[in-house]
Amino acid sequence: MPGADGRQKRLRRGGFLSRAAAEQGLAEILELPGPEAMAETWTVKRWLEYWLSLLEDRLRPSTVRAYRSVTRTHLIPWLGRFRLADLDGRHGVAIVQRAVDAISRQEVTDGELISAGTVHRIVAVLRSALSEARRQGLISSNAAWRLRLPRGGRPHAVAWTREREALWRATGARPAVAVWDVEHVARFLEAVQDDPLFPLWWLVALRGLRRGEVAALRSTDLDAEFRELSVKRQLLIVDGTMRLGPPKSAAGVRVLALDEFTNQVMREQRRRQQDRFAGTDRNPYGYLFTNPDGSPVRPDWLTHRFHVLVRELDLPPVRFHDLRHGAASLAGAAGVELKVIQHDLGHSSAVTTSDTYWTVFRELAHQAVAATAGLLRSHARFRLRLGAASQA
Repeated sequence: MPGADGRQKRLRRGGFLSRAAAEQGLAEILELPGPEAMAETWTVKRWLEYWLSLLEDRLRPSTVRAYRSVTRTHLIPWLGRFRLADLDGRHGVAIVQRAVDAISRQEVTDGELISAGTVHRIVAVLRSALSEARRQGLISSNAAWRLRLPRGGRPHAVAWTREREALWRATGARPAVAVWDVEHVARFLEAVQDDPLFPLWWLVALRGLRRGEVAALRSTDLDAEFRELSVKRQLLIVDGTMRLGPPKSAAGVRVLALDEFTNQVMREQRRRQQDRFAGTDRNPYGYLFTNPDGSPVRPDWLTHRFHVLVRELDLPPVRFHDLRHGAASLAGAAGVELKVIQHDLGHSSAVTTSDTYWTVFRELAHQAVAATAGLLRSHARFRLRLGAASQA
């Protein structure tokens, strides 16, 4: 029988009680359309491997690597032996549900169960693979939909409040994802204002660029006249090697408006870089943030350097990526519209922005209404009669 890659595949079926039944089974297979026959001949393992090969030129290398890891670690061990056709219809949903339930019971480090967020990501990979199989006509339905998944998901960012910081200093307990408030960010930026990478720290804290995006910035990306910065590419670390690629998504290609101070900071950084490498063959592409030899700073080194600075300054721990979260929360606190924040962060949808930062925005909303109410009370010269008002 022909397979999805055009090669002939041998199909073996057994369990027939008579020759007549076997001949009838063969006739049914021969009558199947090409794609359906392929679904009968291919195992899920074989399809997943073929599907991954299709992604090589479609997705970023780091994304394909993550998909391969999920496939090798979770999907093939639990589903690889089934035929692709077995995952079609209601019977297929039952097979996938049993596999997901088994994966959800797995223990990881320190005897803890695998996180709900990880299970959701595993199912997302399977769902994508089966969607491609359905697109090619191999199956009629996607068994990775309509599943019962463990509750929970990725942790949402919360703000480092005084109470949370006090608890962390006393016990070491900390939120999974936390962002600094404006006072923490200000303390950090004041302390690193003489650091050679101050323009980078300032830019990420204010505009929320990803580490690969800021590392890939070039002199030509800055339009000082119109106070704009273009994000066109990012540097990635793939198997220890630094590669240049497009932003995370199409929405990641964007133009960021700069205030006068940030524009001046970036203009001075560009001038220093040009003076530094003038008359040399180093930094031929004009990267804005480089090592002494002219090569662009590595994104993973930026993470390491940031963690060192945070420890030295005795600030509540956050990840480098949390500076991006903090930029979103600062913009929300300043009253910037959600659609603008979505654009500036390079999210493909405002739903992604609101879903990621809903906790931070909610806390800011409470702070804002409390401040507004406090302002109103401070100017009120009459006694409020809540009892009478409640009866209105």
